[in-house]
Amino acid sequence: MDLQTRKLQFIQEFLRINSEEIINKLDMFMHDERKKIHEQELKPMSLDQFNEMINRSEDDFVNDRVIEAKDLKDEIVKWK
Repeated sequence: MDLQTRKLQFIQEFLRINSEEIINKLDMFMHDERKKIHEQELKPMSLDQFNEMINRSEDDFVNDRVIEAKDLKDEIVKWK
């Protein structure tokens, strides 16, 4: 059975559930599993990568490619 078929069967079964307790448990389980997967995918950057990021940040500052925190907050308010 392929993954798409299994997912469809799971969805069908899920839609038959009438227990909020079971739904909550499934929701927590999925959240926990996604968090575990995300944490496994995180990899620390190397010292060279870190130094390169610092260099780019300093270059941005020198070349006026920065925005003040207050100006950024004001801009974010306009997004809403």
